[in-house]
Amino acid sequence: MKKLITHPRTKITFLLAIMSLVCFFLSLFRVYKTNHSLFLFLNWNLFLAFIPWALTSTVLLMPRLQKSKWILPPLFISWILFFPNAPYILTDLFHLRVETKVPIWYDLMLILSFAWTGLLFGLVSLFDIEKILSPFVHKRIITIISVFLLFVSGFGIYIGRFLRWNSWDILRKPVTLLGDVADRFIDPASHPRTWAVTILMGVFLNMIYWSIRLLRRPESI
Repeated sequence: MKKLITHPRTKITFLLAIMSLVCFFLSLFRVYKTNHSLFLFLNWNLFLAFIPWALTSTVLLMPRLQKSKWILPPLFISWILFFPNAPYILTDLFHLRVETKVPIWYDLMLILSFAWTGLLFGLVSLFDIEKILSPFVHKRIITIISVFLLFVSGFGIYIGRFLRWNSWDILRKPVTLLGDVADRFIDPASHPRTWAVTILMGVFLNMIYWSIRLLRRPESI
């Protein structure tokens, strides 16, 4: 028990738990004031953002899993499928409307609270992936992988927001999903919005990633 309390994971877990509860109560307060469940779906989106963090946290808390050739590959694939859900909440700003029963600034704070908490779940899990890969892959290669994964996440956000695919659809409708994805690689010129969203979102996520990564170093402050 003492080892768990003093584990480096405990502090960030406590912070994310508090932030998630704040988000939850903000959404409940909105329901109370408006008698409408409009933004309750943000709690589901935040849960999906929690999944990649839960996957990598499990591996870090159980070191023997890091040495398993049977566990790491499926875990990494699962993580990639769910990782875009973490920054995806940013696009829920699309739902922001002026004409509601609460001030627009409240809805803005509500969505941003969920978005930032989701981003933290995602970024912490990405840093976890870097730790998990560090015994096997050179540090510079890991950095390149992280940058690439953020652009992959940008693509995932696009197919989730605009094509309305979910992470589990790879199991429910794999042929149709892969067909949509393949079409955008085979004929990219016919899908300018796909690549505009992917690139700009990837750049934005990298801006956040590098900002936090550099601020984590004491010498950069």
